[in-house]
Amino acid sequence: MASLLLLIFVVELVVQLINTVGATTINNLLWNLVISFPSALARDFADHRKKQKEYLAVLHEMKAISCQDEFAKWAKLRRQHDKLLEELEKKKSALDASRAKFDKYLTTARFISTRGLQWFLPLWYSREPMFWLPYGWFPYYVEWFASFPRAPMGSVSIVVWQWACTGMLTLIMETVVAIYGLVLAGKQQTKVKQPVAADTKKAS
Repeated sequence: MASLLLLIFVVELVVQLINTVGATTINNLLWNLVISFPSALARDFADHRKKQKEYLAVLHEMKAISCQDEFAKWAKLRRQHDKLLEELEKKKSALDASRAKFDKYLTTARFISTRGLQWFLPLWYSREPMFWLPYGWFPYYVEWFASFPRAPMGSVSIVVWQWACTGMLTLIMETVVAIYGLVLAGKQQTKVKQPVAADTKKAS
């Protein structure tokens, strides 16, 4: 059952990482990764950025001239502006639809591979012992709890192993986040103190 032990640990690790980093952040990172590869979607994004630059250039030029003094030129720019704006709105709607579909598929895949496995594996392997406790080392109530709900007495069930992995990983993640927060706060305080020290030297 070593492979099942490892699988449970990996699933719980992935769940903890998702909870710590955030599903939205992960979606954004994967989306940026997807559109960085050569594809039709990447070309659409490149075309959208190109249209944005053209639109901003036309808008800037249109604002720089007077519609009264140079009406013909202004009217031409206005038509270009309206055309580019319409194209941008259509392109944005298409890209937003692609992003929504991507998020939907990713959320479904993430749910099946994490929450789905969290429920399915303990249900399917509820009678399987993950490993055996040393005989006679623990009292009856400890062995009963370790085998909860349906594993053989004297063994550790998949449910208890899952609980142990969740508790340990939660503690580790909270510790890492707390340490990171302290380090970040220390760096910010150092940046704030440096200008103060420089001002003190100037004053002296």
